[in-house]
Amino acid sequence: MIEKKPVVHKSPDLSLMKEVVIDHRTKIYIPSDADAEEAKARYLALRKTRRP
Repeated sequence: MIEKKPVVHKSPDLSLMKEVVIDHRTKIYIPSDADAEEAKARYLALRKTRRP
């Protein structure tokens, strides 16, 4: 009988990341040394291209 290994999910440590607020219900987390404005612009550009 073959036993399956348990799935291990490794979550990032949010205390080491910076929170960027996109709007009142959307937040993203980026590395602490990254630029918040650039991350927000990239997120919004990606959302704009994915909408139908």
